[in-house]
Amino acid sequence: MEKDFTSEQLTRYSRHFILPEIGEDGQRKLLNSKVLLIGSGGLGSPIALYLAAAGVGTLGLVDFDKVDLSNLQRQIIHTNDSIGTPKVDSAEKRIKAMNPDTNVVKYPIKITSENALDLIRDYDLVIDGTDNFPTRYLTSDACVFLNKPNIYGSIFRFDGLATVFKSDEGPCYRCLYPEPPPPGMVPSCAEGGVLGILPGVIGLIQATEAVKLLVGIGRTLVGRLLVYDALQMTFRELKLKKDPSCPVCGTNPTITKLIDYEQFCGLGRGGSDQDNIRDITVEELKHKIDAGEKFVFIDVREPFEYQIAKIEGAKLIPLGTIPESIAELEAFKDTEVIAHCHHGGRSRRALQMLQARGFKKLTNVAGGIDQWSEKIDSRVPRY
Repeated sequence: MEKDFTSEQLTRYSRHFILPEIGEDGQRKLLNSKVLLIGSGGLGSPIALYLAAAGVGTLGLVDFDKVDLSNLQRQIIHTNDSIGTPKVDSAEKRIKAMNPDTNVVKYPIKITSENALDLIRDYDLVIDGTDNFPTRYLTSDACVFLNKPNIYGSIFRFDGLATVFKSDEGPCYRCLYPEPPPPGMVPSCAEGGVLGILPGVIGLIQATEAVKLLVGIGRTLVGRLLVYDALQMTFRELKLKKDPSCPVCGTNPTITKLIDYEQFCGLGRGGSDQDNIRDITVEELKHKIDAGEKFVFIDVREPFEYQIAKIEGAKLIPLGTIPESIAELEAFKDTEVIAHCHHGGRSRRALQMLQARGFKKLTNVAGGIDQWSEKIDSRVPRY
């Protein structure tokens, strides 16, 4: 026998009860549902708030990061008072204030090949609110193996994408992107910027798809990719088809277990075989500096970033000025050149430019100044 709604719930969800497509049965489905949200940042913020408001019974939050001041331009679930606290704790506080009906399960960890299946297994669906390619491929593959819907969204600058991957009905993430882009080729939002309002639009589309799937109403975005341009205020729809040769969800899959996704996306230690650019950790960089090793140390971020935070001893040469600065660096062609940026993507592209001009000893700081701040010198501001 179904449990009766409390008087508070009858009032809280009254607007849902009025909708014949949802009604009491639909609201019960929401209250009994379990959603796993990977990421409590730009996309995760509106998703979590609106799913809690809608009455989703259990909301799992996967995020190992802490709230930073630079997050607050777009990550609306967090506040100034949350700075420095784990994002899952900050999000839980806002969610419970929004709706005590929602049970929040916190996972202050990184989702990996070792834990992904266990994290996802008991949830009805997964919402991907991440911002990096290894986690997107990992999430998609795990959802295919477990036959779970994966509601996908991505944002960059003024543009956003949204779709639903459901491998028993349509394509998966690999059908859309069979191979990841070369490391550093696609800037992150931290490098390229993002309109703070943009994740609100895309996140709400993801939340809407989640409610539809949980209740079992409407036409979902399975097989359709929604493309949003905030500058032009346009939406376009592209058809997505299942790839029969997809190595994960195709007719003859060749990938049947989770793999090393950092390696798959070319982000493993040591750089790619093609560019021979070595990656070092910030701890290794600190050791080199402390040991007084001889190397050229360059920072390829923009001047405004340099004003926010810098590593002492690094010479600022913004990525866009590398071609005109090569002559200045020619004298150091036989010396090790170490480059850093915010997270490691731009610095790798800068080193590739130097490699094309004959530089041999090239080293990239994996994780950039962000990791330096987190692991070496907390006095360096994160942004």
